[in-house]
Amino acid sequence: MSERVMPGRTDGLITLGAADALWVDLTADSAVPTASGAFTCSPAHARVGYVLLGRHVVATVRASGGQWSVPEAEVRRAAAELNAVGMDRQDLVRIGPFRGAPRQESDEETPLRWRRRITRELQELGGPERAARREVGRPYHLAGIDWRQILVERTRDGRQRTWWLPRAVVRLLDTAEHTETQWVHAARTRQASTVAEPPSHPRQARDSGGRQTTSPEGPSDSPRPYKGELEGQLYSVLSRKPGTSRRVAGWACTVCRTVPAAVLDHCHEHDYVRAPVCQSCNTQERPDHLYSNDIRVANRYTRLFHTDADDWLRHWHRCPGCRARTTLPLPHLAAWTAHIACRSLRPTHPAPRGRKPCGVLRVSWTGSQNAPRSCLLTVAVDFCPSGEHRVLARVPYREAAERFRVWLAETAPAVAAAAGPDRLDDLPAQFRPVIADTSGEGLALF
Repeated sequence: MSERVMPGRTDGLITLGAADALWVDLTADSAVPTASGAFTCSPAHARVGYVLLGRHVVATVRASGGQWSVPEAEVRRAAAELNAVGMDRQDLVRIGPFRGAPRQESDEETPLRWRRRITRELQELGGPERAARREVGRPYHLAGIDWRQILVERTRDGRQRTWWLPRAVVRLLDTAEHTETQWVHAARTRQASTVAEPPSHPRQARDSGGRQTTSPEGPSDSPRPYKGELEGQLYSVLSRKPGTSRRVAGWACTVCRTVPAAVLDHCHEHDYVRAPVCQSCNTQERPDHLYSNDIRVANRYTRLFHTDADDWLRHWHRCPGCRARTTLPLPHLAAWTAHIACRSLRPTHPAPRGRKPCGVLRVSWTGSQNAPRSCLLTVAVDFCPSGEHRVLARVPYREAAERFRVWLAETAPAVAAAAGPDRLDDLPAQFRPVIADTSGEGLALF
């Protein structure tokens, strides 16, 4: 890391132009690409009192000569935090556009809102390629991150375009947006509690040298761990209550535990709230539906059922309905059946470095979990190079559920021990009480 003295440095402060150069120099070897205009180009705006660098807030200072500056130590600290972030360019998260997406609450004094900014710019400029050809040399950044270098565009069915970013960057920008919101909220609180005449900016005051400074204090509150405060409540009821989204943002994501929560995840079969999660984890969990009863089993299920299986299984079983029946919602159970139970049936083909699995797994089902005797899961392979291996297996729902229970006991014993019809003591007494089905033709869930 460079320790050279930057031009324009005075009492630990450097000008915005010098800070731009220092930021690029310090993050040259970072896995996450950074931009040269982190302090001087939109959405950075020194006059509001701070600049976002990754998940870090750097306070701005206005010297007596009217020139805006920032503390060099804070720039170095933000660069060190960003350099510690690892990024897998193959682990992508879709960031838009989404049809029918709920309108999120916005704060006019928190300008990042990075998903909205990316979607608006790409729609106006006609996509990443045309945007790159237009205004060549103009820096594009969000919290100092050059998002255009890592944005991936995909086209489905030759018509619909979607945009994707690496998961590590999505989590980083989600944290930056949360940090910005907390910073502004803290500034408003300080402004409201000030008895004396307020300065020109809520967080600005003059020091003995005549400089107009910004409070270096960061957000007043950090996201707190979720401890089951919403367990047993219905999403359809809770989502209509005012202030729910603001309350959710106060928790940390219950799956990755590294990013502030953004949405309230719930079980689509039973409607019970699971827990607050970040946008990245919520997207990772979402089944890739081809049709209402047909999903594609992508490589991300490796994380759901292998790498981070314990966290995800515990999260899914926060739903009382799934926990009482020791199962998963039908789309997840179908994906598990294809990815785990039928793994040995998937053929392979020669590849330059050995053999690789054939095609893309797809699983469909007839009927539903409410009538398990007639529900059948069909596991197939699409895009086989030789045009073979269409259907690998047909698994009845009850057999798939029983296989899952055995696998759960081996993979996550603690989760399995807390599940089952004999573990109903902590279920809610009202809303939609779960009825444990122990036999019967129909699997009445409630």
